[in-house]
Amino acid sequence: MSSSSQPIPPHRFAEAIKELPLSNLHSKAAEIRNSISHLEASNQQLKSYADDGDNDCAEAIQENMSVIQRMEERIRLLKVEVEGRGFRWGEDEENVDDGGTITNGIGQNERFETRAQVSGGTRQGTGGGGSLGDEELARRLREQMGEYDDEGETEEGVHL
Repeated sequence: MSSSSQPIPPHRFAEAIKELPLSNLHSKAAEIRNSISHLEASNQQLKSYADDGDNDCAEAIQENMSVIQRMEERIRLLKVEVEGRGFRWGEDEENVDDGGTITNGIGQNERFETRAQVSGGTRQGTGGGGSLGDEELARRLREQMGEYDDEGETEEGVHL
């Protein structure tokens, strides 16, 4: 991280989320949990290199762990805000490893599970998996956004 770019302190984060709608608080928590999942996966990939003496990888793992701790604190602050408004923080938002599955990952029983945020609750996905190439993903996004008609031609005009 550059010296000019510092993470927002916890008290400022808590102050900033006070104005957010409830659904945004839940969405933010899901976004942060997803980021944590990616950092943990990155650490797993770097671990073998760090174990072999690569100091850069060991340093990257330590930096990732610091970021994960800050993100976990933000999730805790989101929970405090939701509960402070008199709403319940869903138990599936706790991200507690109980030996089963974890959000956006593989649990100890090797079952893959995904979850999607829906208006403050969660919806269990099918976990179908698979991957798309960049071109296929871009094409599907353009289709969903209505940029192309059935023949692949761009549509003219303003769509409301």
